[in-house]
Amino acid sequence: MAQRSVAEKVALLGQHDDGVPWTRIAAESGVPLRTLARWSARYRTDPTSHGLQRSRRADRGVRRIPVELIEAIEALALRRPEPTAAFIHRRVGDIATDRGLSPPSYSSVRAIIGGIDPGLRTLAHHGDAAYRDKFELVLRRTAARPNEQWQADHTLLDIIVLGKKGAVVRPWLTVVLDDHSRAIAGYTLFAGAPSAEQTALALHQAINTKTNPHWPVYGLPDVLYSDHGSDFTSERLKQVCLDTHIRLIHSQVGVPQGRGKIERFYGTITTELLPHLPGHIPHGTHGTPATAPALTLEQLDGILEQFIVTDYNARPHSQTHQIPVQRWAESGFIPRAPAHPEDLDLLLLTATSPRKVQRDGIKFAATRYVSPILAAYVGEHVTVRFNPRDVGEIRVYFNDEYLCRAIAPELAADSISLKDLQAARSQQRRNLKQQLRQRRSLADALPADTRYVPPEPAPAEAKTETLEDSPPQHRLHLYATDYPHP
Repeated sequence: MAQRSVAEKVALLGQHDDGVPWTRIAAESGVPLRTLARWSARYRTDPTSHGLQRSRRADRGVRRIPVELIEAIEALALRRPEPTAAFIHRRVGDIATDRGLSPPSYSSVRAIIGGIDPGLRTLAHHGDAAYRDKFELVLRRTAARPNEQWQADHTLLDIIVLGKKGAVVRPWLTVVLDDHSRAIAGYTLFAGAPSAEQTALALHQAINTKTNPHWPVYGLPDVLYSDHGSDFTSERLKQVCLDTHIRLIHSQVGVPQGRGKIERFYGTITTELLPHLPGHIPHGTHGTPATAPALTLEQLDGILEQFIVTDYNARPHSQTHQIPVQRWAESGFIPRAPAHPEDLDLLLLTATSPRKVQRDGIKFAATRYVSPILAAYVGEHVTVRFNPRDVGEIRVYFNDEYLCRAIAPELAADSISLKDLQAARSQQRRNLKQQLRQRRSLADALPADTRYVPPEPAPAEAKTETLEDSPPQHRLHLYATDYPHP
């Protein structure tokens, strides 16, 4: 018979108080008559619910297994690698037999193993890192307003793209995310290992206003939170944060907690964008793409920006339940801007070699850049900083001091990347070479020029001479008889 609850017992006793005989209650409920009588007596003694509760054993919670066997079970259960309960039961049974004790049952061994502190078991079987990730308290930084805190991190994308000269590469992505709104403020896509230059470019894009009107996130953050990699701890990034009054905070070495928000965005990219692109690497394929790579790094960059602006930043977030760009702009705050715009120039790339100022400006990447200020520095060597996404202008430094911004007149109206510019020039060069080959082929097919070539002499007529008519063949005439007489 199933155990009755206190409420069911009270209900059955109430039927008897209403005039229903015990025999009828026992027949309908299936409870023996003696049991009903016992419940009634206990209820009259203690009318509260405690009188009908099942009495507990005096030795409840106290194991009859000897302490030494309990200690042996716990010690065996905390060994590494983790043994099975069946192994521990057999081993403890042998120990109990050797010591003249009663072997514990398998269920008792299982109960003792299950009663061990989960943190202790995790620490014993999986180490400090697993225990820290699962049981230690985590201080999660949550920003109360936009641009209060930004996060920055890298990830290796699960896709293969076409690099230079047909080589295939697996690109990296650096992202800067606003902690409060979850909006992506900036990013950079690149081939090769993460570096301080790529981190700086992502932060430069995040701080500056975007050319896309649907991407309003910009300004200086109060805090930049990142991991402890060398690219985030570079002197270059520290100097920019010092000049712009940004507090740079690094997570503890090997402790990634607190950066889960940006990891969630990487998961979105991996599951929602990359599987639809050629060259995607499915999970568990050890780097083998499911389809042949067909995108270049520049094409993937454009697709990624479109996904960020029109999809990720424009749909409700699963945690905030708000659209990121709307949550970023809803307070109507004015983003903080650098006091001196040139303070951000340290985030740009530096030309590999100094440039000399010519009379017609500075030649960089096969393009002429001009500025009125350069007129006083003709013949001087300067340093050039540039944004690879937009080479319409460059920053010029003289003796490590900011000098001016120089523009390329033919590029200043439109934003064009350095790679796009190089590709366009290469295409133009190929077109010209094709035209040259066609012209040369046409020239080779023309008839030869014979205007000033002298005519060939006419062939002489054959003449038959007799022996008497032929003149003597001597070179020197020694005798008068050698000549015929008139």
